[in-house]
Amino acid sequence: MEKTDIREQYETGEDGMKERYSLAWERISQIPEEHFGAPAFEKYFAAMAERLLLMRKVMDSPERYGTIDSCRKLPEEELAAANRELYAPILPGNYETSYCNPAYAVKELGEELGPLLCVLSAGIFEQVYSVYDGQKDRVLVCMELFTEVYAAFTYQWQEDGTLPDRETVRQILYWAVCDYAEEDALLQVKKRTCPEETLALRILKSCDLSDPRYLYAYGEYITENELETARFLAALEDADIAAMADAYTEGFRKGFEVMNKDLTKKSSVMVIYRLGFERVIRRAVENFERMGLRPVIYRRTGFEGARPNRQFSYDHRFDQALWLDKNYVNRRMEALRAAYEQYRVEAGNCAGPAVMETFGEKVFEPVMKPEALRLEEEQNRLQTELVSRGGEMENEYAPEEETSYTIIAFPVPEIGPVFQELFWETLRINTLNYALYRDVQQKIIDVLDTADHCEIKGMGENRTDLRVNLWKLSDPEKETIFENCVADVNIPVGEVFTSPVLEGTNGVLHVTRVFLNGLEYRDLFLTFQDGMIRDYGCGNYENPEEGRRFIRENVLHRHDTLPMGEFAIGTNTTAYVTAKRLGVEAKFPILIAEKTGPHFAVGDTCYSHEEDTMTYNPDGKAIVARENAVSALRREKPLEAYYNCHTDITIPYDELGELAAVLGDGTRVPIIQKGRFVLPGTEPLNEALDSLK
Repeated sequence: MEKTDIREQYETGEDGMKERYSLAWERISQIPEEHFGAPAFEKYFAAMAERLLLMRKVMDSPERYGTIDSCRKLPEEELAAANRELYAPILPGNYETSYCNPAYAVKELGEELGPLLCVLSAGIFEQVYSVYDGQKDRVLVCMELFTEVYAAFTYQWQEDGTLPDRETVRQILYWAVCDYAEEDALLQVKKRTCPEETLALRILKSCDLSDPRYLYAYGEYITENELETARFLAALEDADIAAMADAYTEGFRKGFEVMNKDLTKKSSVMVIYRLGFERVIRRAVENFERMGLRPVIYRRTGFEGARPNRQFSYDHRFDQALWLDKNYVNRRMEALRAAYEQYRVEAGNCAGPAVMETFGEKVFEPVMKPEALRLEEEQNRLQTELVSRGGEMENEYAPEEETSYTIIAFPVPEIGPVFQELFWETLRINTLNYALYRDVQQKIIDVLDTADHCEIKGMGENRTDLRVNLWKLSDPEKETIFENCVADVNIPVGEVFTSPVLEGTNGVLHVTRVFLNGLEYRDLFLTFQDGMIRDYGCGNYENPEEGRRFIRENVLHRHDTLPMGEFAIGTNTTAYVTAKRLGVEAKFPILIAEKTGPHFAVGDTCYSHEEDTMTYNPDGKAIVARENAVSALRREKPLEAYYNCHTDITIPYDELGELAAVLGDGTRVPIIQKGRFVLPGTEPLNEALDSLK
């Protein structure tokens, strides 16, 4: 039998689990025909039972739904139809009447029980991933949870003709999550550290990547976007694939070299990519293996297909509101500690993540539904604590001063008719001559190192008016404030950056339109006082409070405030011109967009958890501006030193009136004026800008 045959994964195991499986399937198969007296809820439970029975169908007939072997045999049309069947409940055409949609669930099941059963629906839906990954224990847990909730309804109705109250159902969900905290933590850590022969690796190593049918073997949602990407890459010359893969893996290797870290101490690397890029990733895996690094590739932490419906994910982003309390946080952290102890060696051996991002997907404008769950204020605090403690623990077992990363991005066909031209332009941007940028950027750094602060002002509709305070050097011959970024971990080339001094950093940062983490913000402004956000807003919603909530959730990540963790000057005018010429400014990922103007990150600094590791520029000078007043708390108050987020906000050149270095005596040295570089020695950066005239 084919090694990746789903059926085989569920026909092995302990007899006790087999018996539990048998009992659960038998009970679930009876539910669609049962009636206990509450028609709306009978309909719900029948639909959820049918969903779980579909998972059984996938296990019994895996060939139809895509295994490595069947993807070589079945027509693409059959594989596509089966794939759509797996994701039917949340596809845009069906979502309005899906129990996974909180608005529909509340409408059909009421305000008390609707949100809880909606969360259960989402958990049942996502078992498709567990099925393909062979995680039979997780499928079984979901089935048993479903039958327990169903039993609570039927029992209560038989008792007195009523439904169970909200707290009864919430407690069932709560303890299901808490009781399996250990298993979830183990899986989380394993998926970040263990180089095993996973489904992704079997696909990469054994499939004919010239035939895009292999994509269906992942069990992810597959659209024409992934298929076209795979077809496009299949037609490229080996040299082009090598150029993409080598830029990606060399960026990772250079990160260790530049930071004076020892890569030979590591034996694995997290490989992260979107489906369709397998031909490049296959070459990259070979490159990494030659470096002595085995790939760690799991679902979600490693690979991801198309997003069936981003509104679904947005609606369920705060489902943890049903179980997030102090008890859960403590159990979760205890479980995480035990998991890291079990995988201590693997965590220490992992060199870090190598990420291949994509861009060009359709713009997502989320609908903020009142029926969706939200975190209470105390839960916001607990979620922040959970993230902070989790980040601190991860750094304990895989210290950032011993690891590195790299990120590179390429467009996907969904961006439209410009795809192929943009692809080749992006490849060119990702492989620009770093020596040219290194030398020009050093001219900028030489001036900034003499400055007291920088002043940044917008032009036109841009209302930016900022004063950014800078670190003061004690030994200018050996020290520097700004890092000269030359396309190692952060591809492409093109920025100088620093951790600004918070005290004395004041003013307003404004952009007319920006995309952050895939979400659009119009007329976004942040007001800083001594480096901390004091006010914010955007024009996305008619009600300003809705805009503030949108920013608090997605930019501030539910923190009351964030520091300005980074001030940078992007110098990649080639990328900027490409975006303007092809009309894709809104589609560029922040990885490239941050290089197309000055940008400001809110959250942690670029040296988060590595403040005590000395870093050097290509000229040999030590970069001393690695911390700020917040991260300086890391020894005495570690939970207050980091926010575990970092969001870059870029002012494009055409909205920039002036960026000037201001010396201690008040002398102003302009670096950019009216969107052009004016500092002597930076003239080559204007050559690309001249092509727009």
